[in-house]
Amino acid sequence: MNKEQASFTEMVNGTADDYKIIGEWGKDHTLSLSKRLIDHMKLLEGDTGGFAVDRLTHCLQTATRAHKDGRDVEYVVCALLHDIGDTLGPSNHADIAATILEPYVSEENHWIVKHHGIFQGYYFFHFLGLDKNMRDKYKDHKYFNKCAEFCAKYDQNSFDPDYDSYDLDFFVPMVEEVFKAPKKSIYSA
Repeated sequence: MNKEQASFTEMVNGTADDYKIIGEWGKDHTLSLSKRLIDHMKLLEGDTGGFAVDRLTHCLQTATRAHKDGRDVEYVVCALLHDIGDTLGPSNHADIAATILEPYVSEENHWIVKHHGIFQGYYFFHFLGLDKNMRDKYKDHKYFNKCAEFCAKYDQNSFDPDYDSYDLDFFVPMVEEVFKAPKKSIYSA
């Protein structure tokens, strides 16, 4: 793909024509996001982190459970991608996933993904010397119960080597649908 490129070497010297060129590149980049996300999900394959299944299988089980439970496409995609940040940010994986999803999903689904790590801690933090009820600092938040439900119904129980999950290809059209265009700009006030 031989496209035109901007001519400036410092943003302060950019012109309207330069930013039009960059905007066109940006559109193409946005349109290929779903493919890059699926490719990144494949990096989770084989990495068990000590669990009974690898991270990809965990994500597939989580999404499959949500889909079989009748959740909408956006929710299922959030379930699929909720741990996509595990390879890049093991200490803040939920933040990575939430940042990727934020422009494309509802406020509620974004909040669930962003906070699922601390809510998931309810099931194991006490084994690490942490407070398993750390999530209670959000007990008055309007999405507290939704996040607790996500972890209870779909996330904490998705480490089963015998569970029959849909494969990654099953979810590709859903990922493409959710990521076809942002619902909101992260730059708006």
